[in-house]
Amino acid sequence: MNRQITLAARPIGYPKETDFKLVETPIPKPDDGHVLLKTLYLSVDPYMRGRMNAARSYAANVEHNEVMVGGVIAEVIESKHSHFQVGDIVNANIGWQEYGVSGVDGLRKIDPSIAPISTGIGILGMPGLTAYVGLLEVGKLQDGENVFVSGAAGAVGSVVGQIAKIKGCRVVGSAGTDEKIDYIVDELGFDAAFNYKNVTDYQAKLAELCPDGIDVYFDNVGGQITDAVFPNLRVKGRVVICGQISQYNLEKPETGPRFLWHLITQRARIEGFLVFDFVDRHADALIQMAEWITQGKLKYRETIAEGGIEKAPAAFISMLKGGNIGKQLVKIADPS
Repeated sequence: MNRQITLAARPIGYPKETDFKLVETPIPKPDDGHVLLKTLYLSVDPYMRGRMNAARSYAANVEHNEVMVGGVIAEVIESKHSHFQVGDIVNANIGWQEYGVSGVDGLRKIDPSIAPISTGIGILGMPGLTAYVGLLEVGKLQDGENVFVSGAAGAVGSVVGQIAKIKGCRVVGSAGTDEKIDYIVDELGFDAAFNYKNVTDYQAKLAELCPDGIDVYFDNVGGQITDAVFPNLRVKGRVVICGQISQYNLEKPETGPRFLWHLITQRARIEGFLVFDFVDRHADALIQMAEWITQGKLKYRETIAEGGIEKAPAAFISMLKGGNIGKQLVKIADPS
């Protein structure tokens, strides 16, 4: 049988484990041109929270009793396509389940000689690609600029900061625990960082840690920290909106200050993006990041929940509450 996690109820505020349901269905059979996959690692990501809502978004939301969406690292255990063989390890999008059938469009083979296969849904997957294209394509980062990253110890933010350091930039980050601050400064090489839970005046803290202002702000968080960035922008500054995790679980929207006039005085730009907008850059980005990893210039950490598919809801909720450092994964099975 195939065990799956489905959406049992639309959350109000933070999701609860009762918003999910573990069900069993027969293992599916692949048609011609398709493959049957066995999930090895499941990715849980902030964007999934929005897909649990009823409100319209950039992609179809999960309906009641449907399998939760998500990327996986999986093993091909039956193939009816010549490009994929039994035993191949792939990146796929079959959601929160132990087995799934997939067409070959969108499947990407994982080379285990470069890095552990789990990185294929982490630093060498969607989060790493998001960091790369968001900073370099949307943020138009220039060597030697001043960069601020919120959510800097997460799967995306930790990569953003390191790429900026590779480009010779001064990098400041924010995160929610002292352990995370130590990680991004001592291990990842950020120039400075602050625990936002210990700061009451974000604008003043940013002015202190970014005395020359901010050229690029990579926003994973939103809310009051983002509001505080605008008075600290440099002329021609860029604000890259990747995520708003501080807002995803609010039952009532927050009220913030008026800040758009700073875009006039600083001739600055603010832009949101989706990693899928840059599919033509993904192959080159993965080659470059794999090179940086092998050179020791790009580091990563994974928080892995053990225990199978039933651990996915708890891991997802923990991630939304900041319980992870680096990429949050759920280990489902070992390769055959």
